Amino acid sequence: MKPFLFFSIFSLLFLTFLIASQSVTAQNSIYKTCKTFAQNDPNVNYNFCTTSLQAYPASQNATLQELGMISIRLIRYNITDTRFYIKNLIKNKKWDSYTQQSLSDCFELFSDAIPSVKKAMKYYNKKLYGDADVQLSAVMDDATTCEDGFNEGGVVSPLTKRTGDAFQLSAIALSAVRMLQTGSN
Repeated sequence: MKPFLFFSIFSLLFLTFLIASQSVTAQNSIYKTCKTFAQNDPNVNYNFCTTSLQAYPASQNATLQELGMISIRLIRYNITDTRFYIKNLIKNKKWDSYTQQSLSDCFELFSDAIPSVKKAMKYYNKKLYGDADVQLSAVMDDATTCEDGFNEGGVVSPLTKRTGDAFQLSAIALSAVRMLQTGSN
């Protein structure tokens, strides 16, 4: 075997191993972070956490700080999309009056959540974690309050999955904030 060919094959195998190990390390980082979050907060579902963070392309090599920001971005996407979804449900008008009112209340809650998420991003970027915590907690409360409105009336919520996702994403972001606050990363 010629030395150049041997070197080329060896280099290719080494490069493949290096890329694969970096990918595994990045995945392990998400798995370890989500495992810690789920152990420290009963509101964080491990599978939801790993699936959500892995779906975001920049998460593959992300630090805890970056994973926190990714989760806040995911909240923003969820809140914005859910608000649009609610708006379309309200236009449908096939709902009984209680459900229609609950949808209107949820529309207001998710409208209020958008500036809260924006403030959370701003505070998080400035490492003002206490202030970010307050804003993220408000978003989490908005999702819970929305769902509670349907439950109190004994009607089935058409938003359960979406409010659950907003709640979960908020719990993930809050876990990152709290780890960064305490320096336990």
